[in-house]
Amino acid sequence: MKYDLSKIMHKAWRLFRKLEISFAECLHRAWESAKAEPVNAERIAQAKAEAGITEETNTWSGWNQLDYEVCHGSKALFGVDLIYASKGDGVTYKARFFGTSQVRPLVHQ
Repeated sequence: MKYDLSKIMHKAWRLFRKLEISFAECLHRAWESAKAEPVNAERIAQAKAEAGITEETNTWSGWNQLDYEVCHGSKALFGVDLIYASKGDGVTYKARFFGTSQVRPLVHQ
């Protein structure tokens, strides 16, 4: 497996500037995060297939970053345990995914 070394270094520097920990620890966390990405992608694909979902999906924050909001009252189509490696402890968290049919463009005022 090939890793994007530039992306890993950028993440390490972002963590270093954000957190008050050594750069070595930030680099370790950035590598752990890079190693977790393919595992997380596989878990998402598997959970999406098991749920029978064919539309594009994303998390609430993922849609928000794309300038969409999840409609009030929408229930997640599926959830999956993902590795949160940026904290350096390999803890998993439950991510909830919403489909394109459950979002609308954000209105900027």
